[in-house]
Amino acid sequence: QLLFVESGGGLVQPGGSLNLSCIASGFTFENYPIAWFRQALGKEREGVACITRGGRETLYADSAKARFTISRDNDRNTAYLQMNNLEPEDTAKYYCARSTVRVGCTVKSTEYYDAWGQGAQVTVSS
Repeated sequence: QLLFVESGGGLVQPGGSLNLSCIASGFTFENYPIAWFRQALGKEREGVACITRGGRETLYADSAKARFTISRDNDRNTAYLQMNNLEPEDTAKYYCARSTVRVGCTVKSTEYYDAWGQGAQVTVSS
């Protein structure tokens, strides 16, 4: 059974930081690119960042560039999203997902991803 468990969300003030974790099970984690997506209330799910199988390549949505960092530890079957300088517009539920395409990764569409986690709520508010 494919499973992702996200953690690390919470309430933070603008300018603050959070580090999300996503632990995977039920498949060979190191064989798949991984991405973080987010979905705010009333909005479509959007890509935030993705990372290739070995972690050598990363891609970011424009909204995440220079503030967020995606990483992975294949020995621990875990992906991370370090988020700095958070803004109220970052408020959303954050999900990790497994790419169905083994080479490269994309943040432009959910179409190429499966095995979604249950999400971690991030709220940025003063």
